[in-house]
Amino acid sequence: MIVVGSQAILGTYREDELPLAATFSVEVDILPIGDDDAETEELADLIEGVAGEYSPFENLHGFSIDGVDLHTAVLPLGWRERLVRVQNRNTASPAGEPQFVGWCLDKEDLCVAKLCAFREKDRNFVAALLEADLVDASVIAGRLHELESERAVLAETALKWLVTARQ
Repeated sequence: MIVVGSQAILGTYREDELPLAATFSVEVDILPIGDDDAETEELADLIEGVAGEYSPFENLHGFSIDGVDLHTAVLPLGWRERLVRVQNRNTASPAGEPQFVGWCLDKEDLCVAKLCAFREKDRNFVAALLEADLVDASVIAGRLHELESERAVLAETALKWLVTARQ
C-alpha cells in the first residue's frame, strides 16, 4: 500500500520534526497496489468501507483511512521510483524478520499532489513545509513541469502560488 495524502510526510519525517500545520490531518489516504485499475479501485472501496470516516475503526483509533485510486492524486513522472519505504519493528514477523512493507510518497511529490489539489488546507500544508525548510521549492517546481500535458492548467496555477510563497 502507498500513503498518498498528508500522512505520507511521516515516511520522511517524524511527527515531532514537523510544523503543526503539517500534522492536522486525521485521515490517511491509502492507494492499494492492485494488478490493474479495476482491482485497485475495488481494494480502495473495501478499505473505505472498513476504515473510512465514521467507521468503527475511526471510533476506535481516532483516525480514518480513505481508500483512493490512481486518479485521486496528480503526480509527476517517476513518482513510483521515489517512493519512501516504511518498515519498523511493528511490521516484523514473530521471528523478527521484515514481513510487511509500506510506501509513502516522496516529500516533494506529495507537495506536487497537494498543490494540484489546491485546497486551502493543502496550500497551508505545503507552505508550512517550505517555511520549515523541509522541502525544496525548486524540486517541487521541476516536478510540476513534469506533469502530463492535460494537467498544464493545474501545474501553472501551482507554480504561480509556489513563486508567491517563496517571496
